[in-house]
Amino acid sequence: MYQWRKFDFFEDKYGGKTSISDQLTGGVNCCSSGRGKIVVGCDDGTVALLDRGFKYNYGFQAHTSSVLFLQHLKQRNFLVSVGEDEEISSKLPVVCLKVFDLDKPPNPEGPSTSSLDCIQILRIFTKQFREAKITSFLVLEEAAPILLIAIGLDNGCIYCIQGDIAREHIKRFTLQVETTSNNISQLSITGLGFRVDDQSLQLFAVTPSSVSLFNLATQPRFRQSLDHIGCGINSVAMNDRLELIVGRPEAVYFYDVDGRGPCWAFEGEKKFVGWFRGYLLCVIEDHRTGTNTFNVYDLKNRLIAHSIAIKEVSHMLFEWGNVILIMTDKSVLCIGEKDMESKLDMLFKKNLYTVAINLVQSQQDNAAATAEVLRKYADHLYSKQEYDEAMSQYIHTIGHLEPSYVIQKFLDAQRIYNLTKYLEKLHEKELASKDHTTLLLNCYTKLKDVEKLNVFIKSEDGELKFDVETAIKVCRAANYHEHAMYVAKKAGKHEWYLKILLEDLGSYEEALLYISSLEPSQAGVTVKEYGKTLIEHKPVQTIEILMKLCTEEDKASKRKASRGTYISMLPSPVDFLNIFVHHPLSLMDFLEKYANKVKDSPAQIEINNTLLELYLSSDSNFPSPLQVDVQENIDVRAEGSSTDVAPNVISIEEGKDLKRVEECERFQKGLRLLKDAWPADQENPMYDVDLAIILCEMNGFREGLQHLYEKMKLYKEVIACYMQAHDHKGLIACCKRLGDSGVGGDPSLWADLLNYFGELGEECSKDVKEVLSYIEKDNILPPIIVLQTLSRNPCLTLSVVKDYIARKLDQESKLIDEIRRATEKYQEETLAMRKEIHDLKTNARIFQLSKCTTCTFTLDLPAIHFMCMHSFHQRCVGDNEKECPECAPEYKSVQEMKKRLEHNSTSQDQFFQEIKSSKDGFSVIAEYFGKGLISKTAVGSG
Repeated sequence: MYQWRKFDFFEDKYGGKTSISDQLTGGVNCCSSGRGKIVVGCDDGTVALLDRGFKYNYGFQAHTSSVLFLQHLKQRNFLVSVGEDEEISSKLPVVCLKVFDLDKPPNPEGPSTSSLDCIQILRIFTKQFREAKITSFLVLEEAAPILLIAIGLDNGCIYCIQGDIAREHIKRFTLQVETTSNNISQLSITGLGFRVDDQSLQLFAVTPSSVSLFNLATQPRFRQSLDHIGCGINSVAMNDRLELIVGRPEAVYFYDVDGRGPCWAFEGEKKFVGWFRGYLLCVIEDHRTGTNTFNVYDLKNRLIAHSIAIKEVSHMLFEWGNVILIMTDKSVLCIGEKDMESKLDMLFKKNLYTVAINLVQSQQDNAAATAEVLRKYADHLYSKQEYDEAMSQYIHTIGHLEPSYVIQKFLDAQRIYNLTKYLEKLHEKELASKDHTTLLLNCYTKLKDVEKLNVFIKSEDGELKFDVETAIKVCRAANYHEHAMYVAKKAGKHEWYLKILLEDLGSYEEALLYISSLEPSQAGVTVKEYGKTLIEHKPVQTIEILMKLCTEEDKASKRKASRGTYISMLPSPVDFLNIFVHHPLSLMDFLEKYANKVKDSPAQIEINNTLLELYLSSDSNFPSPLQVDVQENIDVRAEGSSTDVAPNVISIEEGKDLKRVEECERFQKGLRLLKDAWPADQENPMYDVDLAIILCEMNGFREGLQHLYEKMKLYKEVIACYMQAHDHKGLIACCKRLGDSGVGGDPSLWADLLNYFGELGEECSKDVKEVLSYIEKDNILPPIIVLQTLSRNPCLTLSVVKDYIARKLDQESKLIDEIRRATEKYQEETLAMRKEIHDLKTNARIFQLSKCTTCTFTLDLPAIHFMCMHSFHQRCVGDNEKECPECAPEYKSVQEMKKRLEHNSTSQDQFFQEIKSSKDGFSVIAEYFGKGLISKTAVGSG
């Protein structure tokens, strides 16, 4: 104790000038506190209630003789008192227990000691409970209104009363402290203490010669002896950990259910012992000087929080957050604890930072307050240039003190080792930001401490307790590529891992192997980002990876569906087109391999469009075999000695020829694609027709254009391609194939072909004769049109059409003769019909038929004769007597034919369709005129 520091953490609230009100005339026998009041019991039987400042509130007569013990309840505003009352019959004092309701104070207009409402009065001693001197008194409030009252006697007995005292629903029982002492003074109960823990209820009992523990939750109530040494009155208390405190002259002892615990050697007789907010309170009498000292002990921090010399104390109370000591002369000492800030200021002025830290940690469960004290302590050490000790304190503030406050200090002091330690702790507690990670890694690299860098990067638990991207950037900038790659791989930052391999190390093969080891989805993302570099340096291997990603080769790309089937989540080759910029040959190779392997890709149209563009491209930037071979020769010579010469050096002329050959091969591939991707049984092609036409036009790919126009049935555009190329042989062959109307061709193509030769301006007699043979064969054009067309070509002579004209004239002469004979025949028939009509109109008809035309029986009356010279029985004709039954069908068929022809004459679509499909449109028009279908009446009506 003599080594403990003394501090004034408490202060006198009233300056030592407070005393109990003079209105309290009797001597103070007992006191109690609670609910903001002090209750004082006097030797004249009165009880007084004092307010804050010990001002007299009111009083009442509780007992007729004296008040021995008081306890103010916490749960209900009741006052339980034990005192002596004179019995009226015998006028002998009787010890009674009374319960008063303080919520019903006496009438303020009455006398100051008027009576208060007494709820219940119990006689403590009965025939079963023999009378003895009461030495201690304690009330436990269980569940209201149940009370447990323990009354300690000088004979070692404890009377217990349990139940609802107000309604006298109680039970009594006795506890006996066993002792072997013959001295009756050693049997007196000097202290009691209830211990309530969960469902257990226990009672400590102290005598001058023993410490006992009763278990009140069992039957019988078991007694446990804890010690064979006790203490006197007022030297017993309970702390907040439910331990019993016993003060003896040599020390203060603590007891729990297992017996004696720790003890503290404080010399002097303990007149009073108490426990207040974690402090041990002792009023100690020094026998040598006869003075009393009041000490407040902080046992956790081993210091004396307050010490003051006082008068003789009669009672110790706790109310209003203060410790109240009532002296025998009725003066009062009210001591209150100072606030934490005042206590810390006191310690800081004395540079007692360690004490301040312990004090805060023991009295406040506030980590922020502790961190503030630690910061001040660390600042103090830093000002003394004790950097290592200061840093050890700053580390304890992590999580409460802004890290930049500490970092700035040690950056200025250039204490990189201390700063590194602080940053490491920040990362351990996962409170580091990106800037902290950057700073720590920079510290490691500046110190060239590879071992610590390994420990930080490659932690044993495998967790990365820092910002991954920041660590990668810093390690990469400091050329610690291995560490950067480790972090990237550990964190799954595949983009960063590949960036280091490709951009910093140039390890293209390793990068390809790494991509191959990834999941398909991740591999696809990385290839999209770094594919340009990989294609530039390792095109073959990169294409292999792309094929695995985009085809069924990669089994990892399968995903099992809920019904046991497999769904392939494969990327499209179109997604990777951007990585082949400036590398069309590699793109062509990739798409060709993919198209050969996958026949029903959803992106087939886009793939074919891209392949067509590559096949038909005539861009000067397109790599040629010459460029490839020259580059390979340069690589070979670079790998060999300086005197080596490439065995196969390609000349410029050979290179040009190779380029033409390569371009021709590509065009052939393009034509093959155009044909294969548009089968005959398919209406639409597997490519964009408009785009294909544009590509063929831009790159002069005539064969492709001809194929496309022919598939689209644009026959005139097809022959236009041949005309543009002056390919007469191909032009005639195309017209033979496309100009046959029997197979859906367009005969007008021959007219266009003839017109082409007529405007050619070149000698083409042989071709014109061949064309004329086909025109003559199918009678496509009249001779006059042929002559007019060919006359525009000055290089053609009459000999070209001589034989054609002769044959046509011969055919026309024969046709004219046939027409003339038919005309004469029709004229003769017409004259005969006119004569017959005239005879019918002017001459009488003699009917001489003797038989009916229908039934061939002899004709008898009534009979019907028609002008056509047919005769019938009237019964054979029937109702229709106006038409000849024999001639009527023929006449009707002629009438219907005429109506049909008249109807067709009004159908313009049919008329023009016949003209279009006919080889000789003039003959169609003439036929319509000849049939009278194009009549003046129709014109006039229009």
